[in-house]
Amino acid sequence: MNKPIRTISIFCLVLFGALLVNATYLQYYAAGRYNDDARNRRVVDAEFSRERGAILVGRDPVAESVPSEDRFDFQRVYPKPFMYAGLTGYFGYGGAVTGLERSQNDVLSGDDSRLFVNRLIDMLGNEGPKGGDVELTVNAAAQQAAWDAVNALPGDNVQASVVALEPSTGKILAMVTTPTFDPGTLANHDFAANQRAYERLADDPAQPLLNRAVQTTLPPGSTFKIVTAAAALESGKYDAGSMVPGGSSYQLPQTSGDSGLIDNEGRACGSSQSGVRFTQAMENSCNTTFAQLAVEVGADAMLEQAEKFGFNSTWFDELQSTNGRSLLAESTFPADMNPPQTGQSGIGQFEVRSTPLQMAMVAAGIANNGVVMKPYLVDEVQSADSDVVATTEPEQLSTAVSPQTASELTKLLVATVNDGTASAAAITGIQVAGKTGTAQSGHDDVPPYAWFTSFAPAENARVAVAVMIQNADIPRDDIAGGKWGGPIAKKVMEAVLKSD
Repeated sequence: MNKPIRTISIFCLVLFGALLVNATYLQYYAAGRYNDDARNRRVVDAEFSRERGAILVGRDPVAESVPSEDRFDFQRVYPKPFMYAGLTGYFGYGGAVTGLERSQNDVLSGDDSRLFVNRLIDMLGNEGPKGGDVELTVNAAAQQAAWDAVNALPGDNVQASVVALEPSTGKILAMVTTPTFDPGTLANHDFAANQRAYERLADDPAQPLLNRAVQTTLPPGSTFKIVTAAAALESGKYDAGSMVPGGSSYQLPQTSGDSGLIDNEGRACGSSQSGVRFTQAMENSCNTTFAQLAVEVGADAMLEQAEKFGFNSTWFDELQSTNGRSLLAESTFPADMNPPQTGQSGIGQFEVRSTPLQMAMVAAGIANNGVVMKPYLVDEVQSADSDVVATTEPEQLSTAVSPQTASELTKLLVATVNDGTASAAAITGIQVAGKTGTAQSGHDDVPPYAWFTSFAPAENARVAVAVMIQNADIPRDDIAGGKWGGPIAKKVMEAVLKSD
C-alpha cells in the first residue's frame, strides 16, 4: 500500500474511532444527563405523551390518563380534583409536577425498576411503555367526611385542614386541606392557559396551592397539653388520679405583671394551695396546671418529649414540590428555653409550632401504646395489569412514652370527652379520647386558631384525627377547638369505624 492511501486509511480509521467514542459517550455516559435536561424537548414531549398509571383510592382513580386527540397522546385528568389536590398534586408540561405525581413519578411513568418485566413486554410487543398504578392508604369514606365537614364551616375564606391516621400502622386515612384547587387547570395541553391558572393560584392570598396538613405550622394551643402531660407522667411523679398544681392564675417565673400572668378564663382548676385532680385539669384544659407542669419537668425534658413525638425532624417525603423536595414543614419545639418560656410552651404557645399531621401523630402515638408509627400514603404499587408489585410495610418512628404512660394519658383524654371540653367528639356506644385547643395568633387583627385531636375507640384505637381551623367566619368569642373542631373529628372517626 502506497503512502498516500495508507495516510488516508489511517485518517479514516481515526475518524471512525472518534465516531465510536463519541457515540459511546453520548449513548452511555451522557445519556442520563441529556435525558434529564429540561431543554431536551423530545424527552419532555415523550414523557408528557405517555400513558401514566393511575393514583387510586380503593379501586377508584383520583388521577389517571385518558386518550387525547392532539399531538400528545394522553391527557392527565383528576376525577375528584378539589378533594384530592393536596395529595395528587398535578402533572404539568416540562417538569411542572408536584405531590404524589412527583414522588411516585417513576412508577406512574413506568420507569421504576420494579416494572422492568412490564417494560420489556411492552418493548417486545412494539407498544409504548405504560405506567404502573399507585394505590393509596386513604379511606374514601373518611376523606369524604372530612371534606364535607370542612366545607360546611362558615365563610368565604375558610382555611383549615384535617388529617386522620391508623395508629397501629401510620397509614394516612384522610388528608383534606382548604382552600384548594383543580389540578386539571395546570395539567391540560393549553400551556398558556396553564400558566395563567398557575399565576392566579400563586397570587391568591388564601394560598390554595398550600397543603395545610403538612405545610402550615401554627401554635397548637391546648392540644399540646397532651405532650406536657406525657412529660409529667413520664417523670414518674404523677398518674391520672394524682393531684397536680392548680389555681385560678399563675405568675410565670421571673416575670411580673400581666405579661407573665396565666389564667384559666374562669374554668374550675382548683386552688394554688391544694392543687387539682389531673383528670379535672385535663377536662377543663387548665392553663395554670400545664404551665406549672412544664416548668416543673424543665425545658430539657419538654424538648426530649416533644422530639420523641416527631417535633424538630423531617420524616415524610411522599408529597413533594416541583424540585422534588418534601412538602413537609418541620414542626418545631424550641431548645434552651428559660423558665417563663418553658411555662408558655407547656400550653402550646411561645415558639411551639405544629402541622396538623404532627398533632395527629401525637394522638396516634398515645393510641398505639406509646409507639409512633411513620405516616405513609402509598399502600401498594401495581403494574398496568393491576398485579401487586410492592406493598409498603409499616415502620416504627419512635417510642414516645411507655405503655403505662399511654394508658394514663388515655384515661385523661377519655375523661375530657366524657366530662370536659371535648364532649363534641363523643360517639354513642364508643369511648373516645380527645383534646381541644385554641391558640392565640399573636396578632390583634388575626383571630385565634382552633384545634382538636382525638382517637377512637379509646382502647385498641383504629383512627386518630387532628383538625386545624386557621380561619373561618366565626365570631371571635366562639372560636374553640371543641365547638368547631370536635364535630369534624367525630364525623371522620365515625366514617372510619363504620367502614371497618
